[in-house]
Amino acid sequence: MKQFRIIVDDAAAWSPYYPSENVITAQDYLQQTQTEQKPGYIINLCSGLEYLGTGYYCSLLGEARGEKVIPSVSTINDLHNFAHYRLFDNELERAIEAYLRKLGMTDVDSLELLIVFGKCDVPELAAFARSLFERYSAPILRVQLSGTPEWKVVAVRFGDLQELDNAEQTLFGDSLDAFCKRVWRRPRLRRRNRYDLAILHNPDEALPPSNRTALNKFIRAGNKLGLDVELITPDDFGRLAEYDALFIRETTAVNHHTYRFAKHAEHEGLTVIDAPDAILRCSNKVFLNELLDTHNIAQPVTQLLLREQPVDYAQIEAEMGFPLIMKIPDGSFSIGVEKADSAEELQQGVENMFKRSAIVLLQEFMPTDYDWRIGILNHRPIYACKYHMARGHWQIYNHAANKYRSGNSETVGIQHVPREVCKIATRAARLIGDGLFGVDIKTSGQRSVVIEINDNPSIDSGVEDAYLDDELYRIIMGDFVRRLDHARAGPY
Repeated sequence: MKQFRIIVDDAAAWSPYYPSENVITAQDYLQQTQTEQKPGYIINLCSGLEYLGTGYYCSLLGEARGEKVIPSVSTINDLHNFAHYRLFDNELERAIEAYLRKLGMTDVDSLELLIVFGKCDVPELAAFARSLFERYSAPILRVQLSGTPEWKVVAVRFGDLQELDNAEQTLFGDSLDAFCKRVWRRPRLRRRNRYDLAILHNPDEALPPSNRTALNKFIRAGNKLGLDVELITPDDFGRLAEYDALFIRETTAVNHHTYRFAKHAEHEGLTVIDAPDAILRCSNKVFLNELLDTHNIAQPVTQLLLREQPVDYAQIEAEMGFPLIMKIPDGSFSIGVEKADSAEELQQGVENMFKRSAIVLLQEFMPTDYDWRIGILNHRPIYACKYHMARGHWQIYNHAANKYRSGNSETVGIQHVPREVCKIATRAARLIGDGLFGVDIKTSGQRSVVIEINDNPSIDSGVEDAYLDDELYRIIMGDFVRRLDHARAGPY
């Protein structure tokens, strides 16, 4: 197990806390040679984190020595440039107002919050504190919040260990202890395999990409191929540096912790599926529409409506007819997708969607009994499913039913898929990357069109694995081993 060290400006800065052999001064750390200490984990508590300051150099040299450093140089630079990309949190206003109501301070229009290793002393803001720490992983953060006209973050800066008062020192000590025990002192089994792989999942997700049985099959397949596979949850952001690879098995979105996990894992040098670029490209239907159109890949007839421009509903009816499909750009699992059978339904649906998005997509309606889903990994098809429409419904998922319903599925061998379907799916996925994708395709007569490219396709036991069984999990885990071996070998 790698050791961790705490860097402080001088020994006096640590005097309020228990003595520890893990504490080292900045000057001693900077003067060490690379051979004096094996690379480990560094908590940099120096106050001089400005560019080319003493603390900055501690993080910079730590990374050069192969240490895992918090804060990293990237985090230092990002935080110093915070004003260029301010952080807004959709849940922040609600959480702060609940906190102020509890204290009877509803007339307050500004707050300062101390966040230590992702924790704060305001329970109502715990989720926000953890979210901010995920984006700016630093030991101590001072956050300035403004409630004019609505609650938002207006400034974030590094906190100084020596500026903490008694109560804040208690929060620091407790948070440091919890952080180190959970992240770096957690006992691990003796390493049996070549690589460590983390599978991110959310036990509370209503429609996860993989059910528990499938997750267990991934673990068994990985173990047989030399991977130590562990399930992690959204609470394990700080542990990513422990692993060699990350496999995301939670529904992804850009404004979501899954994207932050992918981004941080990539920054740490992990092999990642889904890669953050894939999440960005697949999560927005406007981008996919433009991408497919640019590369002449068939898709339904599509029109973009802009909120800032008047909509000519009569012209739409004349050009496209009814029914029509209306889509929010970032919907998933058929959520944010509606059908309009008349001009009145179209106008009402579009106006409602404009409240959520500046762009709405209209597409021709292509009624089919089922959609093809072709699973693509590293540019080649590995599984194929027919997803049938929910009974009495025009979509695979019927979210309007009293009890959530989906249609039946039929999994077949790739050799039984029409050649044109496999060809167009492979071409479409290649535009996104070499990861794991699910390409949805409708076929009508001789026409095959791409409906969607999913960066995090469903792989459930009893559904997508119905044809290949355990071999499907072996193929996916085997590709992780291939990628990791290639990364270890380095450039030729």
